[in-house]
Amino acid sequence: MESSGLDITNIVKGVGTTSDRAPVSFLPNFLDSKAADEAFATLLAELPWERRTTEMYGKQVLVPRMEIWIADYPYTYSRRTYQPQPWTPTLLKIKKNIEAATGAQFNSVLLNHYESGSDSVGWHADNEPEMSSEHPIASLSLGATRSFQMRKGDGPIHTIEVSHGSLLVMHAGMQQEWKHRVRKTKKPCGRRINLSFRWMNSHAE
Repeated sequence: MESSGLDITNIVKGVGTTSDRAPVSFLPNFLDSKAADEAFATLLAELPWERRTTEMYGKQVLVPRMEIWIADYPYTYSRRTYQPQPWTPTLLKIKKNIEAATGAQFNSVLLNHYESGSDSVGWHADNEPEMSSEHPIASLSLGATRSFQMRKGDGPIHTIEVSHGSLLVMHAGMQQEWKHRVRKTKKPCGRRINLSFRWMNSHAE
């Protein structure tokens, strides 16, 4: 499974106007179609996907996506604690490719599985105290194309169509000022797996 070999630091950074660019880099063909197909099929089959519940307005409701946390320690997000799953050879190979392309290191990955356009994630920032603000977050998309949206405060919404094999890197410090989401869509679409690689300070050796 080889990446395009391009150094992401050479990709034009930022989405939006010059005065309010989103601090991201985007590589639409980080994995070629064959490598992306293989990764998607393998992850779909080998990981113990789980659709959890969360409390909303005093009621337990299903989270609108399936999730898996890969790391050495548990992770608490949105009042839900995720027990870690072990790294697989496929995930380690993807991590190695992304680290080579970005020049950054990662010690964990949160995977989301969107079964259809009805699955989503609302506006949020990945800014938990244990998550390093000095490291980027690298987000690999596999499967169906979805709209990834970003917004700084109440500013304009910037949208990137994240497609099969694309890599989006949110640069260090972005989570402290920007939020992002993948909204629901009524357009027919298939399954999508997203892998967001992070550096957690509590996981550092």
